[in-house]
Amino acid sequence: MNKQDSILVAGVDEVGRGPLAGSVVAAAVILHPDTTIAGLTDSKKLSEKKRIELEQIIKQQALCWSIAEATVAEIDEINILHASMLAMQRAVLTLKTRPDQVLVDGNREPDLPGYSVQAIIKGDLTEPSISAASILAKQHRDRMMLTLDEEFPEYQFARHKGYPTQLHRDLLKQHGVSPIHRRSFRPVRELL
Repeated sequence: MNKQDSILVAGVDEVGRGPLAGSVVAAAVILHPDTTIAGLTDSKKLSEKKRIELEQIIKQQALCWSIAEATVAEIDEINILHASMLAMQRAVLTLKTRPDQVLVDGNREPDLPGYSVQAIIKGDLTEPSISAASILAKQHRDRMMLTLDEEFPEYQFARHKGYPTQLHRDLLKQHGVSPIHRRSFRPVRELL
């Protein structure tokens, strides 16, 4: 193994910018430099069954991983872009091992002074550590929305995960705005 191979890379991705409800979730993953996990790609390209399978493998085999959120209140206060950056920053800063390099999916970098950070457009398709982060973030957020479905069954969050589907918009009009809806998002704001 040469020095280049031993660099610890943290992949970072977020999930949940588009929904009208719930937190935005980010994950950071440092994969073991000597281990390859087959099948890693953008979480949106995987079936739920495959994501569940890969989530377990990532959690078992990664050097370390972290999941963080920015709340609905934070989203409404600082906007969804800044809340996404905040969630990604939190995910990196709570890793048990400090990475040498941070690779972020997208075209913007979270504020991480003292870290070497690089944004990669479509990084969840090309960088295994970002793909792993994408999967962990997606699984965490989906489970969070299933829990919220139990708390607020009238919105059927289990079906749409908070995304602005026609069903969700119809239920929002019927039942009004819940405490976990993002008031700064137009379809919600228009009902206030």
